[in-house]
Amino acid sequence: MGEKDAGSQPIPKVHWVRVQFALTVPTMKDRAQQALHLLALDPVVETMADHNSYGFRQQRSCADALMQCFITLSRPNPQWILEGDIKSCFDRISHNWLLAHVPIDRAILRKWLKAGYMDQHVLHETTDGTPQGGIISPALANCALDGLERLLKEKFPPNRLLQALGRKLPCVNLIRYADDFIITGRTKELLEGEVKPLVEQFLQPRGLELSPKKTIITHVEQGFDFLGQNVRKYPNGTLLTKPSKKNVKVFLDGIRKIIKASLGLSAAKLIDWLNPKIRGWANYHRHAASKRVFQRVDSAIFSSLWQWARRRHPEKSRSWLKQKYFGRQGLNHWRFFGESCDSEGNPQTVWLWLANRTPIQRHVKVQGEANPYDPAYESYFEQREGDHMANTFRGTRTLRFLWVLQRGICPVCNLRITRLTGWRLHHSVPRVKGGSPGGAGNRVLLHPECHDKVHCQCLPVSPPRPLVRGVRRA
Repeated sequence: MGEKDAGSQPIPKVHWVRVQFALTVPTMKDRAQQALHLLALDPVVETMADHNSYGFRQQRSCADALMQCFITLSRPNPQWILEGDIKSCFDRISHNWLLAHVPIDRAILRKWLKAGYMDQHVLHETTDGTPQGGIISPALANCALDGLERLLKEKFPPNRLLQALGRKLPCVNLIRYADDFIITGRTKELLEGEVKPLVEQFLQPRGLELSPKKTIITHVEQGFDFLGQNVRKYPNGTLLTKPSKKNVKVFLDGIRKIIKASLGLSAAKLIDWLNPKIRGWANYHRHAASKRVFQRVDSAIFSSLWQWARRRHPEKSRSWLKQKYFGRQGLNHWRFFGESCDSEGNPQTVWLWLANRTPIQRHVKVQGEANPYDPAYESYFEQREGDHMANTFRGTRTLRFLWVLQRGICPVCNLRITRLTGWRLHHSVPRVKGGSPGGAGNRVLLHPECHDKVHCQCLPVSPPRPLVRGVRRA
C-alpha cells in the first residue's frame, strides 16, 4: 500500500485491522444428535414458554410479536416503553445455569457447551454461551429467558388493588422475540425504578446483563423501533406501525449496491436478482401501515434503475431508454422490464415487482396460550395454516384451486402441504406424452421429496377429482 499506480495519484495508506469472531459450528454428527434431542426438548420448552415470547418457536413469527405490541399499546394505560437489549446474549449464557435447569441429558449437553472452537489449528475452550450455529442453541436461549413474563405478572398483577397505597398497580406487559424485548408501563418512574432492576435481577444468575447504551425508556408518542418497524402513537391518538427509517435505508442500500454491480447484466437478469428481495421485504412489512413507504421505496428504486440505464447507454436519448427498458402495464407507463426466454426457448417479458403492489393485510395474531404440540389446538393450527396457504397462493388461481381441491393433502404421502414443507407442481400426464401444459386438469400439488420420488420411480399420480356441490364423499 502507498505505492503509485501508473498515471494515477498516490494510493493512501490503509491500516488493516484483523477482527476475529469465535463462531462454534458443530460437526455433522453433533448437528444430527442435536436435532434428535431437540425433537424431545422442544415440546417441553413450548409448554414452559412465556405466552408473549415469539422467537424461535413453532407457528410464531415477527408478525405475531408486532401485532401483540400494537394490541398492547392501543390501550390507554401503557404509555412508556422499556426497550431491552441483552448484551451478547448467546455468547454469555451461563453453562452452570443451563446444566442445572434445562431438562436434557447433562452429560451430552456439557459436551456441546464445552466443545470449543478451532482457530489456526488451535483448540480454544468455551466457558460461557451456547454454540452459534447449533440447532439446539435457540431452544437453550429460550429456556434461559422464559419465566420473565411470569415474574413480571406476579410482581405487578393487573387490575388488583394495593391496600397499602389504595391505588391500582400499574399494568406491565412483556413482548419478546429471541433476545429483543420491550416492557410497557404507565410511568417512566415505574420502569426505571422497579421493572428494570427486576429484569437485571432475573438475568444475573443466567450470566446475562442489559446493555446500558441500548436499553432505554421511551414514550409511545416519541416512537421506538422494534423488529425493523417503528411503533408510534400520534397526537390524534392513532397508533401506527411502519417500516423504520433504518430498515428502509438498509434495504435501499442493498438494492442500490446490486444495481451498481449489475452494469454488465441484462435487464431480465437484473430483475431476477431484484424481485425476490423486493417481494421478501414487502411481504415482511405488509401487515403494517406501509403503503406510503412502499411508494417511496418504488420511487427510489426507479431512480436507481434510470441511472443504471443512463450509465449503460450514455449516448442514447431518454425516449430510447424509456422504450427499451420501461414499458406500460396497466396505468403504469414506467414499469421496468426485460426480455428473456422460458425453459422451452420461447421469448417472454419479465417485469420488476413493485413493493406498492403488495396488498396491506392485518395479521391475525396467534393465541398466546396455543401450543402446537397440544392435541386440543390441532384444529386451531390447521385452520391457521390453511389461511396462510390461501394467502400464499394469492394471485395464483391454479395453485389455490389445487390446494382447495386436494384439501391441502399430498396424494403421494397423504400428509399436509404447508409453507414449511413446500410444494411442487406435477403434471399427471407428462407434456412429452401429450399432457396438457396449462390449467389445473393435468396438474397436482406434491411435496418436493414426493415429487422427486414420483419422477425417480415413475409412479402414477392421478389428478384430484373435482368436488361436486351437494354431494358428500363417502
